[in-house]
Amino acid sequence: MRALILETLYERSKVPYQKYLKQNEVWNVSLRELLRYPSTSLGFHLACFLLQHSFEMQPKLESHDVYHVLTGTGISVPEEISMQYYLWGNGKRSLYLYAVIVLGTLLYPDEFKRFKSAFRRGRNALTFHQLDFQKLLHQPIDRIKTTFLIQ
Repeated sequence: MRALILETLYERSKVPYQKYLKQNEVWNVSLRELLRYPSTSLGFHLACFLLQHSFEMQPKLESHDVYHVLTGTGISVPEEISMQYYLWGNGKRSLYLYAVIVLGTLLYPDEFKRFKSAFRRGRNALTFHQLDFQKLLHQPIDRIKTTFLIQ
């Protein structure tokens, strides 16, 4: 039930969030193009993530999937919440992030150890949440993770 609550809130807020709060440009890259990147690249790993979960890139929300790829975070509701904790620890600040953290913590108090651990991991990484990932799609994913101490 608690996952359904958060998933419903996400679905209802996604379009207004994309339209009114996200100021970044839509990526001009297709899944087919991502698959043409070298197998060690961020772009190829992003394509594999999208295919594995039967996802499509959401306009203006492309970085969200990159966060999953770089941090190795899954897509269950508790994992999504923990990724927001990770990003919070990494210095990201947004109304949406705070909303997920507050609601997620209230609905999943049993997962707080996981959330706290994700926050610490984000704090221990060098700040990467603000990068223009579209410009890094050709870079080896291991180099990005090593450079920014992403675990």
